[in-house]
Amino acid sequence: MKKLSAAFALAAALSAHAQLAPVDIGDAGIVRNAPAATADSATPRASSPAAKKVGYADAVALGLVEGITEYLPISSTGHLILANAALGLDSPEPLKDASGAEILKPDKTPYTLKDAVDAYSIVIQIGAIAAVAILYWRYILIMLAGLIGRNPAGLRLAVNLLVAFLPAAVAGLALHSAIERYLFGVKPVVIALAAGALLMFAAQKYYAKREASRAKFSKMEDLKIGQAAVVGILQCVALWPGTSRSMMTILGGYIAGMRPADSAKFSFLLGLITLSAAAVYKTYKDGAAIAASLSLAPLAVGLAVAFVGAALSVKWLVGFLTRKGLAPFAWYRLLLAAAITAVLCFDLL
Repeated sequence: MKKLSAAFALAAALSAHAQLAPVDIGDAGIVRNAPAATADSATPRASSPAAKKVGYADAVALGLVEGITEYLPISSTGHLILANAALGLDSPEPLKDASGAEILKPDKTPYTLKDAVDAYSIVIQIGAIAAVAILYWRYILIMLAGLIGRNPAGLRLAVNLLVAFLPAAVAGLALHSAIERYLFGVKPVVIALAAGALLMFAAQKYYAKREASRAKFSKMEDLKIGQAAVVGILQCVALWPGTSRSMMTILGGYIAGMRPADSAKFSFLLGLITLSAAAVYKTYKDGAAIAASLSLAPLAVGLAVAFVGAALSVKWLVGFLTRKGLAPFAWYRLLLAAAITAVLCFDLL
């Protein structure tokens, strides 16, 4: 998409891959017969131009976007969709395996470059998951101790996270195909970015009123089942790309009566479960197609970059939320949505 490529010029400049040669189509839409071989063309070509795939530069760009934005309330999926468009990775071009045969989905439709990159964007979340698992290993140990009866607070935290996870798990399985078909695009992301910003302003105002009234705040291990369920229900809204899972779960934490730091930590730990489930499901569902259409080395690079980016953003976010709240992220979302809308509607670039 030329307009978005211009808007994301730096990211797009990182990627320069060969495209498929144009096909000669006749007036009736039928591929014309190849011209008869001549003496100069009798020798077969060694190979034809390869279809565009995720390369190392793409992997670094997507890994950075995933890692930095995954736990910030600005939507990693939305940013990845925008980055894919800027890098020219949202093509409906069918992918082929090493033998030249088209890669097919279980429903026998062609597996496209866009399908592969959408799957890649979910799988590299494993890098971000690993970052949180390492940074918050103490909480993981506390919950494990709780599960074997040695830490009551850890058990309560584990139960709360499970309750918050279940609504999105059910909704995600039920709506997975429809979401990918209708919402994995630039326009739905812009709508979600703007709507999410308004929700964040409202939530920050709500938190400020509670703090001013000296209301009692809850620790994440002390939430009631109903409060944890509220966080889980709000996480379902984040199935719309561009909304942000982190944003909705942090907002849920505010509504459930937690301070920003505890809301962020609960969001991180909930992400360990939710993102792991999504990555495992996507790998199981599209694993063969991903393996046939993507190279292992760029995938590994994307995972590594996502790990580093997520570790840095997670360390930074808790303190920033405590000092500044959600408003700066809301303004960023509005500005990004406005910029993309202007590019698309008014042909500014």
